Amino acid sequence: MLLRALAAAAVAAATLSGPSAFGLDSLPTPPDRIVIDVATVNGSGCPAGTAAVAVSPDNTAFTVTYSSYLAQVGLGSKPTDFRKNCQLNLRVHVPQGFTYAIASADYRGYAHLEKGAGGTQRAGYYFQGLPDTSYQNHRFDGPKDDNWQATDTVDVQALVFAPCGEERNFNINTELRVSPGSSDPTRTTSFMTMDSTDGDIDTVYHLAWKHCP
Repeated sequence: MLLRALAAAAVAAATLSGPSAFGLDSLPTPPDRIVIDVATVNGSGCPAGTAAVAVSPDNTAFTVTYSSYLAQVGLGSKPTDFRKNCQLNLRVHVPQGFTYAIASADYRGYAHLEKGAGGTQRAGYYFQGLPDTSYQNHRFDGPKDDNWQATDTVDVQALVFAPCGEERNFNINTELRVSPGSSDPTRTTSFMTMDSTDGDIDTVYHLAWKHCP
């Protein structure tokens, strides 16, 4: 089912970094609200109904909230649980005369990694019909039992904007992967999650805008 997310206060100001943090303060911001439809959600890390999107009130970011995104190895795990992924296919309706690019993405979650175990978070982004961007990887090593955070950033000069005058869906591919390494998976469990104590984690994507000719 198509999920419509209008600009709302669902994105807390504390979770957002200002555009100036990424050198974007000189770029324009559309005065009208944007609307994001989640066209499709596929993947073992985001079963149906467990991912939702909201847009920040100032149109500079949108947030994806996950409620079931966990990769694990060891006791109580299935052989396929070591890797979980999610592909979001988003239809972004932008105000007339503007186009957008993804300038950065903030990921947060929790990790319990035994000594010798390791985990990886990775993500890639591309517009429908255009070549994939390279994936960005973030590695975490055990022992670790704490929140984790990772940020992907793109220099202003390297931003890839959606083609003006065309409506192309935007794809976000994310992945969590956990490896037992030298830990003993017959006696321990290691995991990574895009989750928090209340069952949700906000993954924030920061937008850069530009005027179309």
